[in-house]
Amino acid sequence: MRQDGRKNDEIREIKFTPRYIDNVPGSVLLQQGNMKINCTATFENRVPYFLKEEKRGWVTAEYSMLPGSTGSKRNMRERERKNNRNIEIQRFIGRALRNCFDLKAVDGINIFIDTDVMQADGSTRCAGINCGMLVLSQALRHLVFENKIADLPDIEVIAAVSVGIKGEDILVDLTFAEDCAVDADINVVSSEKENIIEIQAFAEESPVAKAAFFKAVELGVKKNLEIIKQLKKQMEV
Repeated sequence: MRQDGRKNDEIREIKFTPRYIDNVPGSVLLQQGNMKINCTATFENRVPYFLKEEKRGWVTAEYSMLPGSTGSKRNMRERERKNNRNIEIQRFIGRALRNCFDLKAVDGINIFIDTDVMQADGSTRCAGINCGMLVLSQALRHLVFENKIADLPDIEVIAAVSVGIKGEDILVDLTFAEDCAVDADINVVSSEKENIIEIQAFAEESPVAKAAFFKAVELGVKKNLEIIKQLKKQMEV
């Protein structure tokens, strides 16, 4: 039994408050255990320079830990993009979300997914994908409503979850304390069709057995299906 009373294969309760911010195409407040994340989606009719000759749009993600998100020690604002961690995470979120629909459906449009961690407790990058999936869906519906695109594209809903290996145990949805203590930390991004989008794996001090790694990934895909079920329910609202 873990410190918060969960079983090893049990994710924290996730609560979504959709349209948490007014006057934007998409927004949600995600609460997952002690973690709180605000996520918004906006757009502009301009794509990055490397897409100017292509007939497709783009999804850009930005991720930030707000000053009070980690406790009494103030976290500096990430204004100048010098923090390698936040750049790596926002690329992780953006890559994942660009896999869930055909970007040709939003030709000439750049959708921005902004993830702001208000209160951190582990697994924030995975939570950023989950709330990003929801606000992206809201933004696409908004684009249809505003006649910016003709039809809502087919969406293959994705989700992400962290999986940790600690000795013989495999834990899902790691808190910060668990993340610091596991032998390996694996972030699994997968779709409703159980397709793998991305896997990030980090071993601490000692290698991980191949069998344990594949078992962890399989469990991550299974848990993502649970999260996707929740996301799809929210997307129907």
